[in-house]
Amino acid sequence: MNWDYYKMHKAYLLLGSNRGNKALLLEKAVERLNSISLKPVISSSLFESEPWGFNAKEWFLNKAVLIETDYSPEVLLSQILNIEKELGRVRGVLKEGYESREIDIDILLYDNLVIDSEILSIPHPRMHLRKFVLEPLMEIAPNIVHPLFDKTIKELYKICPDKSIVKTNGL
Repeated sequence: MNWDYYKMHKAYLLLGSNRGNKALLLEKAVERLNSISLKPVISSSLFESEPWGFNAKEWFLNKAVLIETDYSPEVLLSQILNIEKELGRVRGVLKEGYESREIDIDILLYDNLVIDSEILSIPHPRMHLRKFVLEPLMEIAPNIVHPLFDKTIKELYKICPDKSIVKTNGL
């Protein structure tokens, strides 16, 4: 019997929304993530950030969360895609680039795994380039080490080239 199958894994996720009732959508996403997490979800504060990589009127609300799961990374991704769909996310089939969305949930880190497949890249390949990812993650896991760069989240934040605005404003 493969006992690793039953092991509890830590997955760090980033939630974002810039369409609709953003705070409520993030709250509902955390509720649904709680239903698939083996322990209560640990969540950062809400952060507001300007759109990254595209132009949009509405800024994003983001938060980082930690879930503990016995799902494989691929099954976790499937669960996340279902949650996004339940909350109104429609993914364009042939669309390129970024767009406004009701909800976006990205797997940032999963234990110390490094995965690069057609459907999944862990750690998230651009997380170290984005302040809107690093700031919320730094709030809940400043000393977690990035498995490829061998730097903590706090160290990555200090050298992040992103100059976009990210703020907490008491949300």
